[in-house]
Amino acid sequence: MNRMSREEFAKLPLNRKIHMLYLEATFVVAIRYYGHKVNLYLLENEYVEVFYNHKLDKIDKIDFLPRDHSRMKFYLDQIKID
Repeated sequence: MNRMSREEFAKLPLNRKIHMLYLEATFVVAIRYYGHKVNLYLLENEYVEVFYNHKLDKIDKIDFLPRDHSRMKFYLDQIKID
């Protein structure tokens, strides 16, 4: 992440976050979560979620996944996260 902090990443416009994930992150898995398809990426040592809204055909949010978040269980069913 070019030593960018979480706070700096959070302040980036959506298109820059997408660009950074495309170039520097590794896709891990996709899940369905309520009205979204959520793609999980590994960016350096951080997990980042991309919330895609099918009905509106747009990305609603890109954010870090806290390792203690309840959504983590959806990923753990499919992959092994250290």
